[in-house]
Amino acid sequence: MLIAIATTSILGITLLAHLANRILLPRLRSGQAFRICPICAGVSGTWIGLVIARFLGYPIDVAIPSLLMGGSVVGIAYQLEKKLPVDRSSLLWKTFFIPAGFIAAYAILMEWQGIFFAALIFLLLLSYLFLPPRKQQESQKKAVAVPIGSEPRPIGREELKKKMKDCC
Repeated sequence: MLIAIATTSILGITLLAHLANRILLPRLRSGQAFRICPICAGVSGTWIGLVIARFLGYPIDVAIPSLLMGGSVVGIAYQLEKKLPVDRSSLLWKTFFIPAGFIAAYAILMEWQGIFFAALIFLLLLSYLFLPPRKQQESQKKAVAVPIGSEPRPIGREELKKKMKDCC
């Protein structure tokens, strides 16, 4: 029965997030593009609700929030992987991030605060070591892919349009 409730919750929250993206966010934006991934919101909102229900004493089979939390950990790892600089190993990133995220998720379910905070600190430190500061991220968005061994160089939108026109 819990899986039916969880599935309904995921679908409902996903629909609400989709509607928020289509209706509310365009009216609230101040020039910044910010979108909520509807399925991510559905999955994370559901496991957060299940964990809260468990903490409040409701009999929750931990298998359901565990599955959802694992999906969130992997999703976060893959979203952050997109922000890695080209000289950083995405395999190494995922090799450290995903197991540490699983430990943090399990610690939440088992109510092991010390282990959770240790895993969280490790994840933050790992993110600090692997991910560039925001200003660098912005400049990387302007960079283009280059062969291994050569240095990436920023390219402007107009220059790229010109190169595309001159290409063929």
